[in-house]
Amino acid sequence: MASTSQPLRGKRACKKIFWAVFPHACFILSLVIYAFLGALMFSHIEGNRKVNLSEEYRKFLQSLWHISRNLSDNMTENEEIFKDKIHTLLNTAERDWFVNPKDIWTFFGSLFFCCTVFTTVGYGNTYPVTRIGKYLCMLYALFGIPLMFLVLTDMGDILATVLSKSYNEFKKLQSKILASKLCSGSTCNKGNGVKSRAQSKVVINEPLTIMELLKSQAGVKSKPIKYRNAEIFEMLIAREKEHTKPARTKSIERWSSCPELARGKTMSRVIENFDKIGKQLEKFDVPIVLMVLVIFVYISCAAAILPNWETRLDFQEAFYFCFITLTTIGFGDTQLEHPKFFLFFSLYLIIGMEIVFIAFKLGQDRLIGLYKKVISFCGEKKMPSKEVYPK
Repeated sequence: MASTSQPLRGKRACKKIFWAVFPHACFILSLVIYAFLGALMFSHIEGNRKVNLSEEYRKFLQSLWHISRNLSDNMTENEEIFKDKIHTLLNTAERDWFVNPKDIWTFFGSLFFCCTVFTTVGYGNTYPVTRIGKYLCMLYALFGIPLMFLVLTDMGDILATVLSKSYNEFKKLQSKILASKLCSGSTCNKGNGVKSRAQSKVVINEPLTIMELLKSQAGVKSKPIKYRNAEIFEMLIAREKEHTKPARTKSIERWSSCPELARGKTMSRVIENFDKIGKQLEKFDVPIVLMVLVIFVYISCAAAILPNWETRLDFQEAFYFCFITLTTIGFGDTQLEHPKFFLFFSLYLIIGMEIVFIAFKLGQDRLIGLYKKVISFCGEKKMPSKEVYPK
């Protein structure tokens, strides 16, 4: 019986783990599939579009030809005028005139664009040009952004749980270290004696068994005629009802003997997991300074790795780029030469955006608390003082 029960317990534990992880994996997998489908769609639409030379492009070439023709042989006199004219002319140029769409809208380039859409970063250096591409971009963002926020909320629960437990364990360890430093030898012994006496009291107050209860009743030993059997059993039953919990063996046998009920119970647990999304974030409470430190360390690690393939960026530029990305500002002033390598940081982006989101939520809670204190303080100041009149 013991050998057969162990594999069943292992299977049940694996099923519990699977159904507990299932909602989180479902959200992440949905987002990955959504990003890949969007990359295929935009690479096909925008990458295969025809580039038509517009009237603006013809005027640009004509102006450039006139500037180059009117240059004199003495470049030193007209160098500043030439630079100003060229700079003004190049500002009117559009990037699509000089770039092949297939070079931009590759699969990885389109995937990078999709990530900037549903994460609301939007650098602005890659954007749809065709009319159908613009319409599909709006439709894609309409469904992708809520899905991304759902993933962020779900990942936020996990991250909030990990950070809360780590912070609580750190506080416990810190309190133990302080207690061990403050505790001297004599006081510790006294404390241990008090603790042992308290533990003995706790043991006495714990629910007793039938034999211990009968032994503890001095009147039962000395005067058994005084107590009747009915009174003793009523007293024992009342104590058992107070302290005992219902046994779970029968319910386990019932679920194991009826697979339909077991599946229904499993499905109800999975639905409860979906309903609990975002609950841990509401309970999350750590110092805001700690979250700022976590953000700084998190961005610094990426800023140290990013210049390995983006050679034009140093640590400061990479730190600025990561901060602008994780806060979803996305100016687009810093452009990546190898965005497909940055796609491998997709998990880094999701976790980083979640850390920033948690920090913003903590800051929001602190601001709300500050507003409440200010309003209550102003209300107390404006309240008229009660005057006491003599009777």
